[in-house]
Amino acid sequence: MPRFARLFLACAVLASLVALGYWLSRPAPAIVASSKPSAVPVKVVQVGQADVPATVSALGTVTPLQSVTLRPQVDGILTRLWVKEGEFVHRGQTLVSIDDRALRAALDQATAQAAQTRAQLKVAQVDLKRYQALATDRGISRQQLDQQQALYDQLQATLLGNEAAVSAARVQLSYTQIASPLAGRVGIRAVDEGNLLRVSDAQGLFTITQLDPIAVQFNLPQAQLPLLQGLLASGEAASVTAYAGGDIEGTAPLANGQLSLLDNQVSSTTGTVRVKARFANPNLRLWPGQLVNVQLQTQLRRNALVVPATVLQRGLEGSYVYRVAEGTVSPVPVKVIDQTHEQVVIEGVSVGDTLVSDGQSRLVPGSRVQVTAEAGSANTKVAP
Repeated sequence: MPRFARLFLACAVLASLVALGYWLSRPAPAIVASSKPSAVPVKVVQVGQADVPATVSALGTVTPLQSVTLRPQVDGILTRLWVKEGEFVHRGQTLVSIDDRALRAALDQATAQAAQTRAQLKVAQVDLKRYQALATDRGISRQQLDQQQALYDQLQATLLGNEAAVSAARVQLSYTQIASPLAGRVGIRAVDEGNLLRVSDAQGLFTITQLDPIAVQFNLPQAQLPLLQGLLASGEAASVTAYAGGDIEGTAPLANGQLSLLDNQVSSTTGTVRVKARFANPNLRLWPGQLVNVQLQTQLRRNALVVPATVLQRGLEGSYVYRVAEGTVSPVPVKVIDQTHEQVVIEGVSVGDTLVSDGQSRLVPGSRVQVTAEAGSANTKVAP
């Protein structure tokens, strides 16, 4: 090998040995620094305080306060329907007319019979006065006077019967004009004009249903009976909210009402008691037969501690939260009083405590944290 090549190779080897020695002899402060755990980025929230209502939920059925099926009370031809299907009617409004010619004739006959008896009674009264005068002077026997008195009394009784027959005929005639017994909405018609109506018909003409106000009936376990009795006995209207069927979280209520009635017995088969609530329904959002979810407010928790649902953690020993203090976190066991999808009512922390609401999966007791976002206080709206 030429001398120049050997010299170049020796220089290269020497340079490599110097570089390796320098790399191995470097101090390792960077390695020590990297072993120190870094702060975990988290989001936090402050423990808030609010008045939170306590509620019980159930599945209910919308029921009208009043619903009437119109049926004929006399036989006859249906001559006129004064309303249409689906129309709203008021109390006392004429809805149906039935052929009344036969009943008017019966009324005229009863009126004529009463008039005839009244005329006979007038004659009998005149004769009775004459007989009484003759009996004073002994012009007639006592038997004749008694017979005339009996005839007068008989005609009086006959007149009372005739007048009763007139009243009955008038009542029968009034049945040919059917008026609405309540304010409500007309349902689907079952009979058309021109059909013969009979009192024995069970189907009826149509129904009228009251829609405003309206009621919701639901069942609650018998364990809630003392609570329900207390709500009704307090004299204060217990609030009831109706939601459309399904998940009620985050949905707007259909209507707000009040607890109105507790059934007088508990079902022995289901162990529940029927409850009824009354709702104003001007927008007709509640419809008879509709299934709804109801929430009954049983009490109002004053100054309850509330946090978002994302704060709560669950472990083998129960529920806990991560509290932030001086840049580190520590688990704090808490007691859950009430919980929804959005917030939790808890005990075990204080108002203003800073709790981790996001990033808990990377935390262990004593972890250092870096707050990336703060949601503020967990206050909620005060219940009405």
